[in-house]
Amino acid sequence: MSKFSDMLSQARRGQSGGAIGFFGGKSRPAVKPRAAALLIEFPAVDAGEAEAAIKAGANGLLFHWSGSPLESASLATLKQLSETIQSQDENAALGLRLLGNGANIERKMLESLKEHGVHFLIVPLQAPARLLTTHLKDFDLAVTLPWRGNDPLYPLMVRNLGAFEGLSALHLDGRELPLERLSIEEALGYRAIREALRLPALLSLTSLNSEAAAYGLLTLGVQAVIVPASESTAATTQRIQELREWLEKVHRQEEKELPPPTVPQPSLSTSFEEEEEP
Repeated sequence: MSKFSDMLSQARRGQSGGAIGFFGGKSRPAVKPRAAALLIEFPAVDAGEAEAAIKAGANGLLFHWSGSPLESASLATLKQLSETIQSQDENAALGLRLLGNGANIERKMLESLKEHGVHFLIVPLQAPARLLTTHLKDFDLAVTLPWRGNDPLYPLMVRNLGAFEGLSALHLDGRELPLERLSIEEALGYRAIREALRLPALLSLTSLNSEAAAYGLLTLGVQAVIVPASESTAATTQRIQELREWLEKVHRQEEKELPPPTVPQPSLSTSFEEEEEP
């Protein structure tokens, strides 16, 4: 499994406390399972704030990227940051969110990002389609899908993304979605997109500040939520702690899936042909 997949799955399992490393030099606090992984989004790379976010309980980090080649200093910062956050949480993942159309992105650029600690990339629908066929081991690609709740054919169009094996996840924008007042009809719209493509889903939110909103989030069945960092490290830490509490509170252990029902087969002696009279 890739680091991105590990982050999503580990968040729902939680982790016990214990020593980190071969000699057990650092202690790791126990983490309760959550309804979804928690990612903090930053407009620019800030190693201090990013490391503080992981220590506060975030499962991953997301930074904005214009799509232009990064300078050596920026790549070195990403590499160091990736190693630092994984020393705090071995399942933590680092990603970039493409803000432009990415017309100049080449495979070598993606390879360089991967080599410097980037685990996944989120791109818009306007990005080059060739990115969906660029397979890099342990480097995941997610596509941002705009919300079109009034278009009943939208899930059918989205379904065509399943033809691209390079796609690992979907990214949905729920910043204007009133989770605490989410109707069944609205939930069905999101679910229709999810069912059209059975892929992990990331949902961008402004905040999650009530039990009702947390249960509204649960109905969407997403694997991760993305929230923006606050103006200060202290405010970001407080936001993460509040989000952790709600995600842990509404989490429920998944029941073991039963095998699909089967239709009994007729015995070999059964025949629908008329028997011949002696």
